[in-house]
Order: sequence, then C-alpha cells, then structure tokens
Amino acid sequence: MPIKRIAVMTGGGDAPGLNAVIRAVVITALSYGWECFGIRDSYDGLLEPERYREGGVIHLTRESVRGITHLGGTILGTTNKGDPFAYPLVGANGQVELTDRSVELIRALRQHQFDALIIIGGDGTLSIAYALTQNGGPPVMGVPKTIDNDLAQTTVTFGFDTAVSFATECLDRLHATGHAHSRVMVVEVMGRNAGWIALEAGVAGTADVILIPEIPYDINRVAAKIKKREEQGHHFAIVVVAEGARPQQGTVSMVERPGGAQRLGRIGEKVAEELQTLTGKDVRAVTLGHLLRGGTPTAFDRLISLRFGAAAIRGLAAGQRNVMVALDPPTVRYVPLAEATRQIKLVPLDSDIIQTARELGISLGD
Repeated sequence: MPIKRIAVMTGGGDAPGLNAVIRAVVITALSYGWECFGIRDSYDGLLEPERYREGGVIHLTRESVRGITHLGGTILGTTNKGDPFAYPLVGANGQVELTDRSVELIRALRQHQFDALIIIGGDGTLSIAYALTQNGGPPVMGVPKTIDNDLAQTTVTFGFDTAVSFATECLDRLHATGHAHSRVMVVEVMGRNAGWIALEAGVAGTADVILIPEIPYDINRVAAKIKKREEQGHHFAIVVVAEGARPQQGTVSMVERPGGAQRLGRIGEKVAEELQTLTGKDVRAVTLGHLLRGGTPTAFDRLISLRFGAAAIRGLAAGQRNVMVALDPPTVRYVPLAEATRQIKLVPLDSDIIQTARELGISLGD
C-alpha cells in the first residue's frame, strides 16, 4: 500500500537531537508528497487528546519545523510513563492502576489513517513499537535515541555525543575547584546499566577513577588510588561513577519514587561518603543527572539525527517496514525491530577504551 500519511512521535527520556530528527523526517516526507503529523507526548496525544487545546495530533509543515535543529528537547513532548500496554490510570479507589490500552491506541491510529509511524526512542520505546506491530498496529520505522548509547545494533545513538561532551566539560571545571580546595570530587553520571558515558567522559576528562556497571568495584582499591595520589603530592582527585555502578559485594543503588517505584540513583553520594571515611579527605559529590539530557546538540549529534530522520523516510519509501535505522559507517542500515531491542550494548571489557584507561593509570575500581 502506498504511503500518503505518516505520524512521528518521541518516547522515553529526551535527548539532544530529537528536534533535528523531527525536522529531517518532516522535510524529507514532504519531498515525497506525504502528509506528516506529530503525536504529542509519546502516545498521550492519542490516548488523552482532551488534554491538549490544539489537539493531541498536530499537522507538521515545513514552517512548523523551521529553525529547530539546534534546539534541545522535543517540540512534540515526551514521556517515559506512557506504555499503552501498561498505561497508568487513576482507579475508583484513587490509586494508580496499570491498564492495557493498546487496542484503543491502535484504533485511534487507524482513525487518523496513518500509513506508517516514525517512532524515535530507546530500547523501551522501540520494544513497545514492536509489540504494537505484532498486535495489528501500522508499520513502524524506528530511530535509535538514547544518551546511554546502549542499543546494540547501531554504532552509536544520537544524544550520546552531546552527553559525553557536556560531562567532559563538567569534569574540566571540577578539576579546577578540586585542585583549589584539595578535594576529591565524585561525579555521578547517567547511563543506566551501561557505562559508556562514564567511561568516555572519564577518559576524555582525565579522571583518576572511573566506576562502571560492567566492572564491579572494590571501594578499598578506589581509596588506595586516592591515597597514592596524595603520597605523590596530588592532593585532589576526580572520581566518575556511572549511576548503575555497584560494589563487588553489593548491589546497585536505588532511590524510591512517589508511589513506590524505584530508580537508579545516589551511588555518587554513597561512594563519596565511603571515600571520606577511608581517606580522611574532603570529598564532595556532584550528580549531573538531567543536565546531560538538555541543551544544544553537538555537530556530530545534529548530523546523525538529520541522517537518521532522512533515512527513516527513505527506508519507508523503499519498502522497509518494522525496522530501526542503524548507523553503520559510512552509511546506515535497517535492522528488524525484534533484533534491535533484543539486548542492550554494554562496554566490552576488552575494548580499546578500557585498555587505554588502564594504560593511563586510571583506576576502574577492580
């Protein structure tokens, strides 16, 4: 069936480059003569259209995406709480209940007569997209988005380079203040269960210690590294900790969200407290958190975002269905959604970056 009308949505956490993808999708779709629409806040625009004064689905034109390539965030909005197979609704008892609204969502997509969906997201969002295709939803073209860089079937995801660049700039600043006050600075970064941001920013920012989920750490070895620096006349240190890092004899650090749900967090504070006890140094913890998600995308992220957006439309026009665009330098390829979301990409322990870190004298806590 020929494509005439498509929709684009952004799901999960935001990442620098989302707007660039949207712009490329719209302009390229228009070049094929297709109509393009945006769904607000992941699927909320279809499931709760009454929330939006201008409607939950908006018509996207060349004018509506003008000048957005450099902007952080997403003009469509996003959410990581909009899984249509487990959608949060307030029940009669006032408690939030998870409800399967996938049939309702697919019905709404049909009513809008969308011939295909461009879904921009990480492993969670794309897993939901695949499930929709298996339950009668329209064809899907996925675009890999996550600052965590943990999608296995693409060389890199957009948003990652910007996050690493910002984290590195922060480490540069913390070097100065750490040196001035002879302090140990512990910097917690995002990444979930993968250590890509911590590792690449830590090496680029000349950290002294990098703790990542792939290598459980011994806090005594970390303390020994700091003490050795002290003996050598270096009275400060930079410790980078991925949010999913865990001690060899312990588990990941979790914090409770309202309603009882949990998320990764506060590992930086815990490491800082332990190091202060073990070293006697003045130790401060800094959590970069959502600062890594916002802001202007780097030139690299803008470029791959624009490439991904254009390739998504190009692929649909060529007959690709239910696949994800993946970067495979010097070009792109299309990976089946089922394969794209099968596993996450962890840092290989034999990778060159790990080897480089060790050769530079950076402690990985093991």
